[in-house]
Amino acid sequence: MKILGISAYYHDSAAALLVDGALIAAVQEERFSRKKHDASFPENAIRYCLDREGISIEDLDAIVFYDKPFLKFERLLETYYAYAPQGIVSFISAIPVWLREKLFLKQEIKKAIQRIADQPKLKLPPLLFPEHHLSHAASAFYASPFQEAVILTIDGVGEWATATISLGKGKDIRILKEMKFPHSVGLLYSAFTYFLGFRVNNGEYKLMGLAPYGDPAAETTLRYKEIIKSELINLKEDGSIWLNPKYFRYATGLRMIKQKLWEKLFGIKKRELDSEIKQSHCNLALAIQQLTEEIVLKMAATARRLTAQTNLCLAGGVALNSVANGKLEAAAIFDQIFIQPAAGDAGGALGAALAAHHIHFQAERSPQENYMQGALLGPEFGQESIQNLIRKQKVEAEYFSDFAELCHTLAKEIDQCKVIGWMQGRMEFGPRALGSRSIIADPRKLEMQSTLNLKIKFRESFRPFAPAVLEERRDDFFEGRAPSPYMLRVHPVKEAIRTSVPRRDNTHSLNQALQQKRSSLPAITHVDYSARIQTVSPDLHPHFHALLKAFEEETGCPVLINTSFNVRGEPIVCTPEDAWRCFQQTEMDILAIGPYLFRKS
Repeated sequence: MKILGISAYYHDSAAALLVDGALIAAVQEERFSRKKHDASFPENAIRYCLDREGISIEDLDAIVFYDKPFLKFERLLETYYAYAPQGIVSFISAIPVWLREKLFLKQEIKKAIQRIADQPKLKLPPLLFPEHHLSHAASAFYASPFQEAVILTIDGVGEWATATISLGKGKDIRILKEMKFPHSVGLLYSAFTYFLGFRVNNGEYKLMGLAPYGDPAAETTLRYKEIIKSELINLKEDGSIWLNPKYFRYATGLRMIKQKLWEKLFGIKKRELDSEIKQSHCNLALAIQQLTEEIVLKMAATARRLTAQTNLCLAGGVALNSVANGKLEAAAIFDQIFIQPAAGDAGGALGAALAAHHIHFQAERSPQENYMQGALLGPEFGQESIQNLIRKQKVEAEYFSDFAELCHTLAKEIDQCKVIGWMQGRMEFGPRALGSRSIIADPRKLEMQSTLNLKIKFRESFRPFAPAVLEERRDDFFEGRAPSPYMLRVHPVKEAIRTSVPRRDNTHSLNQALQQKRSSLPAITHVDYSARIQTVSPDLHPHFHALLKAFEEETGCPVLINTSFNVRGEPIVCTPEDAWRCFQQTEMDILAIGPYLFRKS
């Protein structure tokens, strides 16, 4: 049984391949096209998945698209009708595209698949269309190690649903509760992303990173939270929300919000992209982040109350809010939590394929502890590819026949403040670099945070960096109950390694806050003494574990900075050529691809 799952046409297009239920490959189209959040049909991703297994389109038993286009079109029409005559500009812009392309998505997909096969009249296997939130739920539950679990999906919007609570048992998923458009936690968070000067569907994680710079005790923060709860939303005890349409435009407009009303409501102007960040912006970011955490906790409590399940599965774009995930784990509502590493739309491709396998084809299920294989599901490149790069670029490289020697050489360089580009094995699926396509540095150096942001990543100075820690040493440095192999939880650093700093007030600038040493690992300790943790085991991420172990043996420190191998505005690197180009464009010192080491000097 060979099933191809596809997500496309909105953002983060991807493809995933199952063979007899086993996950063979999964990858985002952006990694090949080099267009961040690429929404186009994932031709390259599909080709990679098929080539990985050595099969063709004719060998597939089903092709599965991750949502139902007709239901989505119904939602658009009913929404425009309900709000008429508002939204006429958006209607004129959107409907022709639907009538020309998206309404006939089945034909578009068939043509694209035939183009990949280079057979215009090829008879295709069945095309299946599960609902968007079912694809999300399937991506989390069927990939989890649980035989039974409650499933919580939260995002912007699928067809109608914006959040669901489902019950997963064996091979079955049953949706119990559903929150519908236009009331949406994801769209609420995106509205604040827009108002605070970041790009929607791209800058939500920046908003999350900015929030800790807010002052939780400040009068403005408390006032912002009260304004949101009294004017923008009505938050129910079960976690459902009602959004006041007076303040929002996303239902029918070309913008997220009614900007003048928001500016009057909060008493501040909308921040423009890349402009100065003020304390009021930080406080507003904190207010919406804390409210989002409250909503997620209430939804989770409702899920537990409805089902009495002790296991929780999470998916949807809001499940990538690692701060909320950390608070959810700390609340101990559930004994165990599994979060789909590719929780956003890219993961919908995998969920669609899994839903077809277990629901449509009724295949039995045997839960696996590591179904996701460390999310290492993309392309890998052998020595021939690296040697081609060396010949093409006419450069010298050191070759290491002993991988342990390579790791110890790099560990010594990292100890000397060198920044390393690290490309090993299969590429990660999802938004996080997990030690296959990573930039690595020393977390003990305070200046490393600003160095990486300004000289390597070319991004906002306030952005935090994540620590990767040997799984067996996590409890020495970080709070938290469970392993975090996919960098999806934020937890406090341990009191034992903290350094006290003066309480920040409105007279401190953002840069001043960044220059204060808060722990013995200052480059990964955020201003609120938190960190987004990756625990690294030899089973899931063997190459990266070897490097961490070498660093521990050289320095006594089992922690490294791990940030994605890319620069601002570009996807994570895929090929050796991508890695080389990124290496040359930045002030990285050393590039390690497989057993080869390149030095900038």
